[in-house]
Amino acid sequence: MITTNLAGRGHASRIFVDITTPIGQATGLTSNSVIITDNLATIRASEIHRKLGAYSDLDALKAAIKFTFGL
Repeated sequence: MITTNLAGRGHASRIFVDITTPIGQATGLTSNSVIITDNLATIRASEIHRKLGAYSDLDALKAAIKFTFGL
């Protein structure tokens, strides 16, 4: 899940996305946001209507997911 509620951004399972940075701009998000890896869900590919962008800091993403799953 991605949210614009920045309240929990310091938690190890969450990634702050600053849209003023190159990585943040590549996401296509219009506001600073938080990627929440402790609230994961699966959805059908047919429910995805368009792609906004991509988050490219895979090291940060891996670290947050590892924390979420206790790895």
